[in-house]
Amino acid sequence: MKKQRICIVGDGLSGLMSALALNKLEGLEVHLLSKKNKHFNDKRTTAISAFNYEFFNEVIEKLDKKLFWPSKKINLFYETKDQNMNFLNFNEDSKNLMYVFENDKIKEILIKEIQKKKIKTLQKNINELKDLDGYDMKILCLGRSSKIYQNIVDKRSLNKDYKEIAITGYVKHSLKNLNTAQYFLKDGPLAILPFSKNYFSFVWSVDKEFPKKDINLVVKSKICEVLKTKKIKISNQQSYPLTLNLKRTYYKNDILILGEGLHTVHPVAGQGFNLVLRDINKLQEIFKYYTGLGLSLNSCPAFEDFTNNRKSENIITGIGIDLTHNFFKKNKILDPFKETILKNISKNSTLKKISKFISNQGLSI
Repeated sequence: MKKQRICIVGDGLSGLMSALALNKLEGLEVHLLSKKNKHFNDKRTTAISAFNYEFFNEVIEKLDKKLFWPSKKINLFYETKDQNMNFLNFNEDSKNLMYVFENDKIKEILIKEIQKKKIKTLQKNINELKDLDGYDMKILCLGRSSKIYQNIVDKRSLNKDYKEIAITGYVKHSLKNLNTAQYFLKDGPLAILPFSKNYFSFVWSVDKEFPKKDINLVVKSKICEVLKTKKIKISNQQSYPLTLNLKRTYYKNDILILGEGLHTVHPVAGQGFNLVLRDINKLQEIFKYYTGLGLSLNSCPAFEDFTNNRKSENIITGIGIDLTHNFFKKNKILDPFKETILKNISKNSTLKKISKFISNQGLSI
């Protein structure tokens, strides 16, 4: 039987993982398309759940575990008048809760794996959908703002401009036993993500009107204050605007949107790339089912099945993250009650178990 030709457009983490995952299926010929003369060094880190780490292990042969920094503890803090109150902890003795990796290093590994598997890669600027003619199925992993999506989706997407920016960077330190942590500060949520013994990355979400003058000093001062240290060195600091975008239309005919183009969420819960990996995992499962039956993918409801399976979780998760972020923002009416609410949450073991499960595997069972 002639192989079905699948093209993945975009060579970011989403595109690379999609190409490798689908290439494992028999009967498919996967091509990876990327922009010409594209050079971008992504000096950020990404956190993934233990469940999604296992998916990485399935997709990549002989995965270098040293590139993934495990966490058995995650601590959550809320800034009160007197202190940063530790209101919730997730702890595991025998297994890891999550893993953190450096984006550029993992991307390099994924590219090497694609070369090893001899997946055909093409450099081609895609300006119109007709540029993809000749493929049985097309999957677009073009990030959050590609204009090409306008030809696929309707205008019913859920959109929100947070009027915030995320400030990110790497921190060299000499602290002992530093755990993954989320601080809900008055100025905005600050995530601490260790990725080696003496380095962690941070994501601090602040109002876009946050003082730009001496921003490096402000960031350093805040991190030192939170971690009660003076000896840190910050590098690779950058920022980007924060928005919420949850598409309701996932595909049109034989073209599917995947990655941040499908859902862009606030980084406060660290679920962005986790949602993407769950999407890729499910798409691989659906393609495997239909190709196993000997069916042509463009004549069966593969993309419809994918949409029905993933859209509810993606939208509910995105809205849930938005509500969480809104809860911790300054609110004159709610602020006096937050400490009491959070103390009660810390005592609720059932809620804690549910939160841990959802963070790991999502809403799909």
